[in-house]
Amino acid sequence: MSGDIARDSAEGSSRSSVSHHNQPQSPPLSRYESQKRRDWNTFGQYLKNQRPPVALSQCNCNHVLEFLRYLDQFGKTKVHLHGCVFFGQPDPPAPCTCPLRQAWGSLDALIGRLRAAYDEHGGSPETNPFGNGAIRVY
Repeated sequence: MSGDIARDSAEGSSRSSVSHHNQPQSPPLSRYESQKRRDWNTFGQYLKNQRPPVALSQCNCNHVLEFLRYLDQFGKTKVHLHGCVFFGQPDPPAPCTCPLRQAWGSLDALIGRLRAAYDEHGGSPETNPFGNGAIRVY
């Protein structure tokens, strides 16, 4: 039903229903809150897609590290390997086969959002896998 409401609103439907007007509307989510919700859902889906699936209560820092490595395949930042002739050059003159990765700042922000989402979903700060030292090192 809520999908119908959103679709009607987006399509400019003239349908009206008294019950919709009596429901309190929550304020729209901030960009940060929207990203945090999206990131949390993405991580949850990642855990469900593992074989065997991983329950959130069983999640540890190794699962988080695997998730970050998984995300690297979608990165746009070239990270030159030590053996690359362009290693250390900010603007290499030619392409190379070094991998693309997620930018450090993007990962840092992602981990911050997931760490907050974990706490908001009832996790304790002591067991938060996103706050583990291995994650900060990565």
